[in-house]
Amino acid sequence: MALDLFVVLLYVAAMLALGWYGMRRAKTREDYLVAGRNLGPGFYLGTMAATVLGGASTIGTVRLGYVHGISGFWLCAALGLGIVGISLLLAKPLLKLKIYTVTQVLERRYTPTARHASAVIMLVYALTLAATSTIAIGTVMQVLFGMPFWVAILLGGGITVTYSTIGGMWSLTLTDIVQFLIMTIGLVFILMPISISDAGGWDALVATLPASYFSFTSIGWDTIVTYFLIYFLGIFIGQDIWQRVFTARSEGVARVAGTAAGLYCVLYGLAAALIGMAAKVLLPDLDNANNAFASIVQHSLPDGIRGLVIAAALAALMSTASAGLLAASTTAAQDLWPLLGGKDEDGDAHKNRVFTLLLGVIVLAIALVVSDVISALTLAYNLLVGGMLVPLLGAIYFKRATTFAAILSMLCGSLTASLFMFLDGLDANTPIYYSLTVATLTFIVASLVSRRSATVSHAL
Repeated sequence: MALDLFVVLLYVAAMLALGWYGMRRAKTREDYLVAGRNLGPGFYLGTMAATVLGGASTIGTVRLGYVHGISGFWLCAALGLGIVGISLLLAKPLLKLKIYTVTQVLERRYTPTARHASAVIMLVYALTLAATSTIAIGTVMQVLFGMPFWVAILLGGGITVTYSTIGGMWSLTLTDIVQFLIMTIGLVFILMPISISDAGGWDALVATLPASYFSFTSIGWDTIVTYFLIYFLGIFIGQDIWQRVFTARSEGVARVAGTAAGLYCVLYGLAAALIGMAAKVLLPDLDNANNAFASIVQHSLPDGIRGLVIAAALAALMSTASAGLLAASTTAAQDLWPLLGGKDEDGDAHKNRVFTLLLGVIVLAIALVVSDVISALTLAYNLLVGGMLVPLLGAIYFKRATTFAAILSMLCGSLTASLFMFLDGLDANTPIYYSLTVATLTFIVASLVSRRSATVSHAL
């Protein structure tokens, strides 16, 4: 265990060093928020993949593999295919806008009021996304190092907040590349084959596990559809993802490297689900399936190698936590601070660093009181998709859309999602179904009525 701890400490030191180096490059707001809009294909692929593959994608997919089998990969598949979709369909128009946030699109189509209203939803989403991966960081460190959960949260999350604050997107990009490489080596090329071999090989998995574990649909079509409604569509409107798109040097980089990153996420999901299946064979009676990843690492890997895989898990978690945190601070600084009378000027990155630090403290507080990573991620995406998908698509495709309709749709969609998450639970499918239905009907009817009222008033 001492060797494992040394490897992890070495990784942590590298992350802080890269954060400091990123600080030296992040002189302006554009450097801090979007890495100067100058990333090439290698950096872009690594940072995009690392952004998506966080707590739910790693810890959560291993848990789904432990409970459902190979069909647990659909969570990562929905996220990965969402990356492919945004890379092929939206990257070109997004790069032409030269903006920083999703909500600025709503301002251009509607009014500043629509931008500010949507920013509140985006802020809640980004903070919850950051907290989700911070929770997973604490879970891994608690199980593997035997430290109290609150200490694990403050230690692991505090490191993420530190390097995110000092270097912004440049720090995130540099750390994401290292994290992407460690994740690939540690989970895909070390933990997956070793855990399957330790379980007796593929034949032993087939002989031991129920047949449903080898069906790609055993998790249920309703769950698969819900994953696509929440995660696939959520990728199209998530500030953390758009902010990565804005870093691309060219349309070609965003399209090709982004597509490759999405396909990588799908394969990563398959590997994580297989690790969960091996854990089910080796450790069939875990009290908490959320601990499947940490338990299989502890069970199957020797000292030193275990440390590398722990570092790989922390890499996956820290990359998504930092992406969510920077998305939250960007939304707060660019969209909400001007509403309170703050100045929105191009200059150095000091203001953005302050927002990142303050919101990082809030993320740590949330992580201390929430426990389930997939439920927390589902809450974030339910609010995001239920509240913002319809007004955003309407801004692009519906010529008769109005500001009043956009704001009302956001309000009704978010409240509907919140109501059904409260009534039916975070894991239910009803929040996303009903919120999208209510948001769509509200948007269409309010657009037609408000436009008609404006026409009548103008005629009078």
